[in-house]
Amino acid sequence: MSLSIIIPCYNEKLTIESILTRVRNCQPDAELIVVDDASTDGSKEWLQNHTTIFNFHLICHSKNQGKGAALQSAFPLATQDIIIIQDADLEYDPHHYPQLIKPIQDNRCDVVYGSRFLTKQIPSSSYLLAYLANKFLTQLTNLVTPLQLTDMETCYKVFRREIIQSLHLKETGFGIEPEITVKLAKQSYQILDIAITYNPRRYHDGKKIGIADFFWAIWCIFRYRFLN
Repeated sequence: MSLSIIIPCYNEKLTIESILTRVRNCQPDAELIVVDDASTDGSKEWLQNHTTIFNFHLICHSKNQGKGAALQSAFPLATQDIIIIQDADLEYDPHHYPQLIKPIQDNRCDVVYGSRFLTKQIPSSSYLLAYLANKFLTQLTNLVTPLQLTDMETCYKVFRREIIQSLHLKETGFGIEPEITVKLAKQSYQILDIAITYNPRRYHDGKKIGIADFFWAIWCIFRYRFLN
């Protein structure tokens, strides 16, 4: 089965070349779509100058809208059988692609989530608060849906193309993660967790998700489960 890789990017000039290199080393023939969400650090200009070298389709937003908006710009353009989301930082390693894709190829599930919490990796002190927040949001999602996930907020979400393109998504920011998950659950799609490694970065290194996103995620879980 063929693969589309979607990379949302906002102010990732320090890491974008490295992640594109890793992606192409792992998947030289995959369809690659990069969405620049109005970066101000030179990321957009760098991407515009390297579309041919790394063979990707570039979408540029004129104003910053958020990760959800970036994904919504890219999903309709994907043409391959399977879609995977890849963040532009170096927290998630593309060498996991084969194991993330295989359950869908084998018809064992409809969607795969790469779980950071199925390994015995001990969270660092700088990541502990985010770790606990993610665990809480995952358990809350499991409580209000039939799902039994271990990492709802993971970047690595892998879908059959027709499934993700059929969802009517609304969230423009990080609320896209619970929105996608709850809407998949409401349509009874089977989601499988696969263990992945994770290299968390700190906020002064450019991590963007914050405490307001945590409370918004709680709202999104209830909104898309009970109100929409």
